[in-house]
Amino acid sequence: MSKIILIPIVTIIFLLLDFYVYQALKLTIQNVTGIWRIVAIYGYWGFTALTIACFWLYHFGNPDNYSRVFRSFLLVIVFMNYFSKFIAALVLLLGDIFRLGQLGYYKLQELISSDKAAVSEVSKGSKISRSEFVAKSALIAGALPFAAMSFGIISGAHDYRIRRKSITIKGLPKAWDGVKIGQLSDIHSGSFWNKTAVQGGVDMLLKEKPDLVLFTGDLVNNEAKEVVDYVPIFSKVKADLGVFSTLGNHDYGDYKSWPSEAVKRQNLENLMEAHKLMGWDLLNNENRILQVDNEPLAILGVENWGAGRFAKYGDLSKAYAGTEEYPAKILLSHDPSHWDAQVRKSYPDIDLMLSGHTHGFQFGVELGDFQWSPAQYAYKQWAGLYQQGDQSIYVNRGYGYLGYPGRIGMPPEITILELRSA
Repeated sequence: MSKIILIPIVTIIFLLLDFYVYQALKLTIQNVTGIWRIVAIYGYWGFTALTIACFWLYHFGNPDNYSRVFRSFLLVIVFMNYFSKFIAALVLLLGDIFRLGQLGYYKLQELISSDKAAVSEVSKGSKISRSEFVAKSALIAGALPFAAMSFGIISGAHDYRIRRKSITIKGLPKAWDGVKIGQLSDIHSGSFWNKTAVQGGVDMLLKEKPDLVLFTGDLVNNEAKEVVDYVPIFSKVKADLGVFSTLGNHDYGDYKSWPSEAVKRQNLENLMEAHKLMGWDLLNNENRILQVDNEPLAILGVENWGAGRFAKYGDLSKAYAGTEEYPAKILLSHDPSHWDAQVRKSYPDIDLMLSGHTHGFQFGVELGDFQWSPAQYAYKQWAGLYQQGDQSIYVNRGYGYLGYPGRIGMPPEITILELRSA
């Protein structure tokens, strides 16, 4: 269906939802007078008009006139408004269904009761009370996700947290005992809207003085040019043993339409060049042997390899080749589904795999040892440390964000892993 036809149809659906929820607002403020009534009514329809304008500007405005971040925020405003109203409408619908059933019940009672007037009075009183309660409940239900998403943007997007873990590796050379690894993942530089805060996160990492820094993919959303403004910031990430990186599923430009395959390939080459400009050693199905006091440890890096629908560019056999003799191995692989699908089955001597990809869904609850997120229904290993026998995987919750420019209960992560010998 043509966009010229589809967008007006969607707009009409949005407006029907607006009018349905507005009935709850009208009922709630029926006894309010003066300025607050005007604020409520004009505020509701004013924000609705702004949302519709954002929706049309996103679809019909010239994208060359606006930044990627601005266009992203246009969609976020639309989503926040209508997702919240959808929740409110669900509550109203349930209330309407209940009241319809209630009305049917009282009508039946009127037909079979000898005291029809008394039943009618009870019916009227109950119906009015229930309508006011449902209206207020609907508005509260709709306001909660809107408030949470707003807070997640303002406060959660760059609320970087240091997460520390000790990782025991069987066969770890003694010289490597106590070595600190800093892990970053899922930077998604094309989504950033606060460069100062991004710099602050890098400063937090550097204060930890890691001996080695590893980045596990998704430097951009789609295009290499997204990272240009952030190369000076991430080039400050340094470590005595080096900074090593790998690619994630978003780095290949697979989610964007390109004029030709040649342009797409050039984009990937530009992205790989950005890693070099930042001083990061990009491992594309390769390995490096690092030495501490002449004792070796192998760092392997594969291109993106994900179970299911995600692209399988990685070749672990190539990355593994030549590391057989080394007593300890760490693998960088963006997608944690790689661990169960291939690593554990065929490479039992890969001691530790570092991943990202899930973002912890940018939404969840973590209280002590309890953690929950919708991400866990898609990924067995979705955040934190998991162990199986002598092998471990750590899944970083991500430094940036994608789509929704914030985080709710799942703050961005800087991981500090301390290696320990068994």
